[in-house]
Amino acid sequence: MVDLIKLIIIGIIQGISEWLPISSKTQVLISSHFLLGLDVAIAYTFGLFMEMGSIGSALIYFRKDVINVFKDRKLLVYLVVVTLITGIVGVPLYIISDKLLANAYNPGIPMLILGFALIIDGVYIRFSRIKTREFRELKIKDYILVGFAQGLAALPGVSRSGMTVSTMLFLGVKPEDAFRYSYLAYIPAAIGAVGTTILFSKENIHYVVSLAGTEGIIAAIIAALITGLITIGLLLRFAKKRNIYVVDFVLGAVAIAISLLALL
Repeated sequence: MVDLIKLIIIGIIQGISEWLPISSKTQVLISSHFLLGLDVAIAYTFGLFMEMGSIGSALIYFRKDVINVFKDRKLLVYLVVVTLITGIVGVPLYIISDKLLANAYNPGIPMLILGFALIIDGVYIRFSRIKTREFRELKIKDYILVGFAQGLAALPGVSRSGMTVSTMLFLGVKPEDAFRYSYLAYIPAAIGAVGTTILFSKENIHYVVSLAGTEGIIAAIIAALITGLITIGLLLRFAKKRNIYVVDFVLGAVAIAISLLALL
Protein backbone atom coordinates (compact mmCIF):
# COMPACT_ATOMS: atom_id res chain seq x y z
CA MET A 1 0.00 0.00 0.00
CA VAL A 2 1.42 3.38 -0.98
CA ASP A 3 1.47 6.56 1.12
CA LEU A 4 -1.96 8.23 1.20
CA ILE A 5 -0.35 11.69 1.08
CA LYS A 6 1.28 10.85 -2.27
CA LEU A 7 -2.09 9.87 -3.73
CA ILE A 8 -3.71 13.08 -2.47
CA ILE A 9 -0.87 15.10 -4.06
CA ILE A 10 -1.55 13.35 -7.38
CA GLY A 11 -5.25 14.14 -6.98
CA ILE A 12 -4.45 17.82 -6.44
CA ILE A 13 -2.22 17.83 -9.54
CA GLN A 14 -5.09 16.33 -11.54
CA GLY A 15 -7.56 18.86 -10.12
CA ILE A 16 -5.41 21.82 -11.18
CA SER A 17 -3.90 20.65 -14.46
CA GLU A 18 -7.15 19.36 -16.03
CA TRP A 19 -8.44 22.89 -16.49
CA LEU A 20 -5.19 24.51 -17.67
CA PRO A 21 -3.54 24.21 -21.13
CA ILE A 22 -1.18 21.58 -19.76
CA SER A 23 -1.96 17.92 -20.24
CA SER A 24 -3.34 16.58 -16.96
CA LYS A 25 -2.62 13.05 -18.20
CA THR A 26 1.04 13.96 -18.60
CA GLN A 27 1.25 15.69 -15.20
CA VAL A 28 -0.34 12.69 -13.48
CA LEU A 29 1.83 10.36 -15.56
CA ILE A 30 5.02 12.12 -14.42
CA SER A 31 3.97 12.52 -10.78
CA SER A 32 2.68 8.95 -10.38
CA HIS A 33 5.79 7.59 -12.12
CA PHE A 34 8.05 9.32 -9.60
CA LEU A 35 5.84 9.17 -6.48
CA LEU A 36 4.37 5.69 -6.97
CA GLY A 37 7.03 4.12 -9.18
CA LEU A 38 4.47 3.21 -11.86
CA ASP A 39 5.48 2.11 -15.33
CA VAL A 40 4.85 4.90 -17.88
CA ALA A 41 1.99 3.07 -19.65
CA ILE A 42 0.29 2.20 -16.35
CA ALA A 43 0.79 5.77 -15.10
CA TYR A 44 -0.92 7.05 -18.27
CA THR A 45 -3.90 4.79 -17.62
CA PHE A 46 -4.00 5.98 -14.02
CA GLY A 47 -4.11 9.57 -15.27
CA LEU A 48 -7.22 8.85 -17.34
CA PHE A 49 -8.79 6.97 -14.43
CA MET A 50 -8.20 10.01 -12.18
CA GLU A 51 -10.49 12.05 -14.42
CA MET A 52 -13.43 10.80 -12.36
CA GLY A 53 -12.60 13.53 -9.84
CA SER A 54 -12.56 16.19 -12.54
CA ILE A 55 -15.87 14.92 -13.95
CA GLY A 56 -17.33 15.43 -10.49
CA SER A 57 -15.95 19.00 -10.40
CA ALA A 58 -17.56 19.88 -13.74
CA LEU A 59 -20.89 18.24 -12.87
CA ILE A 60 -21.11 20.15 -9.59
CA TYR A 61 -19.92 23.52 -10.95
CA PHE A 62 -22.08 23.41 -14.07
CA ARG A 63 -24.99 21.56 -12.50
CA LYS A 64 -27.58 24.08 -13.76
CA ASP A 65 -26.38 23.69 -17.36
CA VAL A 66 -26.32 19.90 -17.00
CA ILE A 67 -29.86 19.82 -15.59
CA ASN A 68 -31.20 22.08 -18.35
CA VAL A 69 -29.24 20.58 -21.25
CA PHE A 70 -32.31 18.95 -22.82
CA LYS A 71 -34.16 22.28 -22.67
CA ASP A 72 -31.37 24.10 -24.49
CA ARG A 73 -31.30 22.78 -28.08
CA LYS A 74 -28.18 24.77 -29.02
CA LEU A 75 -26.17 23.34 -26.10
CA LEU A 76 -27.51 19.82 -26.67
CA VAL A 77 -26.55 19.82 -30.37
CA TYR A 78 -23.13 21.24 -29.49
CA LEU A 79 -22.45 18.52 -26.91
CA VAL A 80 -23.70 15.70 -29.16
CA VAL A 81 -21.63 16.80 -32.20
CA VAL A 82 -18.48 17.55 -30.20
CA THR A 83 -18.70 14.26 -28.26
CA LEU A 84 -19.31 12.20 -31.42
CA ILE A 85 -16.32 13.70 -33.25
CA THR A 86 -14.18 13.38 -30.11
CA GLY A 87 -14.95 9.67 -29.94
CA ILE A 88 -14.25 9.07 -33.63
CA VAL A 89 -10.87 10.79 -33.37
CA GLY A 90 -9.91 9.97 -29.81
CA VAL A 91 -10.59 6.23 -29.36
CA PRO A 92 -8.14 5.07 -32.08
CA LEU A 93 -5.50 7.47 -30.71
CA TYR A 94 -5.97 6.11 -27.19
CA ILE A 95 -5.53 2.55 -28.43
CA ILE A 96 -2.11 3.40 -29.94
CA SER A 97 -1.01 5.58 -26.98
CA ASP A 98 0.75 2.69 -25.23
CA LYS A 99 2.91 2.10 -28.31
CA LEU A 100 3.76 5.80 -28.51
CA LEU A 101 4.82 5.89 -24.87
CA ALA A 102 6.94 2.77 -25.34
CA ASN A 103 8.93 4.54 -28.08
CA ALA A 104 10.77 7.87 -28.18
CA TYR A 105 7.63 9.98 -27.81
CA ASN A 106 8.04 13.02 -25.57
CA PRO A 107 4.67 14.33 -24.27
CA GLY A 108 6.21 17.77 -23.71
CA ILE A 109 6.39 18.49 -27.46
CA PRO A 110 2.61 18.82 -28.12
CA MET A 111 2.30 21.26 -25.18
CA LEU A 112 5.18 23.32 -26.55
CA ILE A 113 3.51 23.56 -29.98
CA LEU A 114 0.18 24.51 -28.39
CA GLY A 115 1.87 27.20 -26.28
CA PHE A 116 3.46 28.89 -29.28
CA ALA A 117 0.20 28.61 -31.26
CA LEU A 118 -1.68 30.40 -28.47
CA ILE A 119 0.87 33.21 -28.31
CA ILE A 120 0.84 33.65 -32.11
CA ASP A 121 -2.96 33.77 -32.02
CA GLY A 122 -2.78 36.36 -29.23
CA VAL A 123 -0.41 38.56 -31.24
CA TYR A 124 -2.66 38.27 -34.30
CA ILE A 125 -5.77 39.23 -32.34
CA ARG A 126 -3.98 42.06 -30.52
CA PHE A 127 -2.98 43.78 -33.74
CA SER A 128 -6.03 43.01 -35.84
CA ARG A 129 -9.62 44.22 -35.71
CA ILE A 130 -11.21 40.86 -35.14
CA LYS A 131 -14.35 41.09 -33.01
CA THR A 132 -15.13 38.41 -30.46
CA ARG A 133 -18.39 36.51 -30.74
CA GLU A 134 -20.73 34.65 -28.43
CA PHE A 135 -20.95 30.86 -28.18
CA ARG A 136 -24.49 31.13 -29.57
CA GLU A 137 -23.08 32.38 -32.87
CA LEU A 138 -21.09 29.19 -33.55
CA LYS A 139 -22.18 26.80 -36.31
CA ILE A 140 -22.04 23.02 -36.76
CA LYS A 141 -18.70 23.30 -38.60
CA ASP A 142 -17.28 25.05 -35.54
CA TYR A 143 -18.54 22.25 -33.27
CA ILE A 144 -16.77 19.73 -35.52
CA LEU A 145 -13.49 21.63 -35.15
CA VAL A 146 -13.85 21.70 -31.37
CA GLY A 147 -14.64 17.96 -31.33
CA PHE A 148 -11.63 17.18 -33.53
CA ALA A 149 -9.37 19.24 -31.25
CA GLN A 150 -10.74 17.47 -28.18
CA GLY A 151 -10.22 14.07 -29.81
CA LEU A 152 -6.52 14.84 -30.37
CA ALA A 153 -6.19 15.19 -26.60
CA ALA A 154 -6.26 11.39 -26.37
CA LEU A 155 -2.59 11.56 -27.32
CA PRO A 156 -0.12 11.74 -24.40
CA GLY A 157 0.97 15.32 -23.79
CA VAL A 158 -1.97 16.95 -25.57
CA SER A 159 -4.11 19.05 -23.23
CA ARG A 160 -7.86 18.62 -23.67
CA SER A 161 -8.78 21.99 -22.18
CA GLY A 162 -5.85 23.60 -23.98
CA MET A 163 -7.01 22.22 -27.33
CA THR A 164 -10.69 23.10 -26.94
CA VAL A 165 -10.23 26.52 -25.32
CA SER A 166 -7.57 27.50 -27.86
CA THR A 167 -9.75 26.31 -30.77
CA MET A 168 -12.60 28.48 -29.53
CA LEU A 169 -10.25 31.43 -29.06
CA PHE A 170 -8.98 30.89 -32.63
CA LEU A 171 -12.64 30.99 -33.74
CA GLY A 172 -12.99 34.38 -32.03
CA VAL A 173 -15.18 33.22 -29.15
CA LYS A 174 -14.95 35.50 -26.13
CA PRO A 175 -12.75 34.00 -23.34
CA GLU A 176 -15.52 33.45 -20.79
CA ASP A 177 -17.59 31.42 -23.27
CA ALA A 178 -14.49 29.59 -24.56
CA PHE A 179 -13.68 28.33 -21.06
CA ARG A 180 -17.25 27.60 -20.03
CA TYR A 181 -18.28 25.59 -23.09
CA SER A 182 -14.92 23.84 -23.27
CA TYR A 183 -15.49 22.61 -19.73
CA LEU A 184 -19.06 21.55 -20.50
CA ALA A 185 -17.84 19.54 -23.52
CA TYR A 186 -15.39 17.84 -21.18
CA ILE A 187 -18.11 16.06 -19.18
CA PRO A 188 -19.41 13.56 -21.79
CA ALA A 189 -15.94 13.22 -23.35
CA ALA A 190 -14.33 12.40 -20.01
CA ILE A 191 -17.05 9.89 -19.14
CA GLY A 192 -16.31 8.22 -22.47
CA ALA A 193 -12.55 8.35 -21.78
CA VAL A 194 -12.98 6.65 -18.40
CA GLY A 195 -15.19 4.01 -20.04
CA THR A 196 -12.62 3.46 -22.80
CA THR A 197 -9.87 3.13 -20.18
CA ILE A 198 -11.85 0.53 -18.25
CA LEU A 199 -12.62 -1.35 -21.48
CA PHE A 200 -9.11 -1.44 -22.94
CA SER A 201 -6.86 -1.23 -19.87
CA LYS A 202 -8.43 -3.47 -17.24
CA GLU A 203 -5.12 -5.02 -16.20
CA ASN A 204 -3.47 -1.64 -15.66
CA ILE A 205 -6.40 -0.41 -13.58
CA HIS A 206 -6.43 -3.58 -11.49
CA TYR A 207 -2.71 -3.15 -10.80
CA VAL A 208 -3.12 0.49 -9.69
CA VAL A 209 -6.10 -0.31 -7.44
CA SER A 210 -4.22 -3.21 -5.83
CA LEU A 211 -1.21 -0.94 -5.29
CA ALA A 212 -3.01 2.16 -3.99
CA GLY A 213 -6.01 0.51 -2.35
CA THR A 214 -9.65 1.54 -2.71
CA GLU A 215 -9.36 4.13 0.08
CA GLY A 216 -6.31 5.70 -1.57
CA ILE A 217 -8.01 5.94 -4.97
CA ILE A 218 -11.11 7.52 -3.41
CA ALA A 219 -8.95 10.03 -1.49
CA ALA A 220 -7.13 11.01 -4.70
CA ILE A 221 -10.41 11.41 -6.61
CA ILE A 222 -11.92 13.59 -3.85
CA ALA A 223 -8.76 15.73 -3.81
CA ALA A 224 -9.06 16.17 -7.59
CA LEU A 225 -12.75 17.06 -7.28
CA ILE A 226 -12.28 19.74 -4.60
CA THR A 227 -9.20 21.25 -6.25
CA GLY A 228 -10.99 21.23 -9.59
CA LEU A 229 -13.95 23.21 -8.25
CA ILE A 230 -11.61 25.91 -6.96
CA THR A 231 -9.58 25.99 -10.20
CA ILE A 232 -12.64 26.24 -12.48
CA GLY A 233 -13.99 29.16 -10.48
CA LEU A 234 -10.68 31.03 -10.57
CA LEU A 235 -10.17 30.49 -14.31
CA LEU A 236 -13.70 31.60 -15.24
CA ARG A 237 -13.26 34.78 -13.19
CA PHE A 238 -9.91 35.39 -14.88
CA ALA A 239 -11.41 34.87 -18.37
CA LYS A 240 -14.32 37.20 -17.63
CA LYS A 241 -12.05 40.11 -16.75
CA ARG A 242 -9.42 39.77 -19.48
CA ASN A 243 -9.20 40.53 -23.20
CA ILE A 244 -8.93 37.51 -25.46
CA TYR A 245 -5.30 38.19 -26.44
CA VAL A 246 -4.25 38.44 -22.77
CA VAL A 247 -5.82 35.03 -22.12
CA ASP A 248 -3.92 33.66 -25.15
CA PHE A 249 -0.61 35.04 -23.87
CA VAL A 250 -1.09 33.70 -20.34
CA LEU A 251 -2.25 30.23 -21.42
CA GLY A 252 0.52 30.04 -24.02
CA ALA A 253 3.18 30.99 -21.47
CA VAL A 254 1.91 28.38 -19.00
CA ALA A 255 1.91 25.65 -21.69
CA ILE A 256 5.45 26.52 -22.82
CA ALA A 257 6.81 26.63 -19.27
CA ILE A 258 5.35 23.21 -18.35
CA SER A 259 6.42 21.67 -21.68
CA LEU A 260 10.02 22.81 -21.15
CA LEU A 261 10.03 21.17 -17.73
CA ALA A 262 8.72 17.94 -19.32
CA LEU A 263 11.44 18.09 -22.00
CA LEU A 264 14.25 18.38 -19.45
